Amino acid sequence: MKKNHARRLLFIAVMVLIIAIHPSITANAATTTMSNAASVCNYVYKGYNSGVYGPITITKGIYISGNSQKSFYLITLSGTESVSNQTTGYLTDALAGFNLNNKYYQNVVSIITSNIPQNSNLVLAGHSLGGMIAQQVASNTTIKARYNVLNTVTFGSPLLSAGTREGTVRRLGDTSDIVPYLSGSTINNTAWAIAGLNRENGGYGTNVIKAHTESYLRSDVWGKYDATGTKYGSVTFTLDLSTLTYYKSPVTVN
Repeated sequence: MKKNHARRLLFIAVMVLIIAIHPSITANAATTTMSNAASVCNYVYKGYNSGVYGPITITKGIYISGNSQKSFYLITLSGTESVSNQTTGYLTDALAGFNLNNKYYQNVVSIITSNIPQNSNLVLAGHSLGGMIAQQVASNTTIKARYNVLNTVTFGSPLLSAGTREGTVRRLGDTSDIVPYLSGSTINNTAWAIAGLNRENGGYGTNVIKAHTESYLRSDVWGKYDATGTKYGSVTFTLDLSTLTYYKSPVTVN
């Protein structure tokens, strides 16, 4: 009896450790509800994992708007991170900033078409570089033909692909964050690059880096924006965490 009890304790300890070090594994089919933009950004930040799991996540959930509900897939894309053989480096920043083709964008399109059933509803969310890639994906002709892109929400990201993106796009930018203006669109589409940015003051003053990396995680700053990035909106996401899957975005295939 004592030996069996010890074995049970060891098994429980091992399972707890596995769940702790691998956030995509849950003890049961738990769910989480996102009621504001900050909670979505916190989810996007799962992609900042030094390349261990990858910068891309896909999670199935329920999109709730008033009395209406529909199933959808949330696709999150993290931003610039210097990781060996990962497409989140400065070269991709430069290419995306001028709305040019790049490997991160290609990988996301390939992952979506390979893993999500056609005609599914999609929501794209990304921080910084990830938000630029999200806008490129929302304008991709294959994605628009095969899927229903409901929303794209970006955090600290410049304007890209204006006029060709499917669904509603919301760009959120702290007043101290200059990154949302660092793209070619600021030159050739200045009015919309500025007017299309939803701004809030997180109190960072001249600390541009903290504004860019910390502001969007704060409910006290972005809590008035719903899960789609709409100010005073009411859309919430309920995600099935048992479906959370990470994907890598390699520069080259090993």
